[in-house]
Amino acid sequence: MNDEILTIKEVAEFLKVNERTVYRLAAAKKIPAFKVGNAWRFKKVEIDQWISEQSSQGTEDKDDNH
Repeated sequence: MNDEILTIKEVAEFLKVNERTVYRLAAAKKIPAFKVGNAWRFKKVEIDQWISEQSSQGTEDKDDNH
C-alpha cells in the first residue's frame, strides 16, 4: 500500500498546474487534502483516485449530451 504524502509543490508538479491552483482547490475542498499545522498535505493515492474521478466525470458529461 502506498501511503506517500505530497506537498503543494509536489502536487502542482504532478498535476502540471500552478501551486496557487492546488492551494485554491484544497482550500475549497475540491481536492482531497489535509493540514499539518498551517501546511497542506495530500495522500498520493487519494490524488490518483481524484484524477480518475475527474476523468470519468468528463466522460459522463459527454455521454449525457448524446
